[in-house]
Amino acid sequence: MTEFTPFDASEYLGTDEAIAEYLAAALEDPDPQVFLAALGDVAKARGMTQIAKDSGLGRESLYKALSPGSKLRYETVRKVMDGLGVKLTVLPHA
Repeated sequence: MTEFTPFDASEYLGTDEAIAEYLAAALEDPDPQVFLAALGDVAKARGMTQIAKDSGLGRESLYKALSPGSKLRYETVRKVMDGLGVKLTVLPHA
């Protein structure tokens, strides 16, 4: 029997461009949990301890904020995004 390991997107997020494209794609999904999961993947790729430090959040608070089902406040999203070194951009529909 073949065993498969779970897919871990964080293993493929080694560049700023890959991270930006991944987060942008996640934002297009109407389910906000998709974006939350993507933020968690990116934070894991960059290192949760470092992102916690860069965002000004405690490491445990960061894990809790990025856990499935959490209800992130905009302020927390901004802190995490700033810690990741990325920003949200708004564009008109094409």
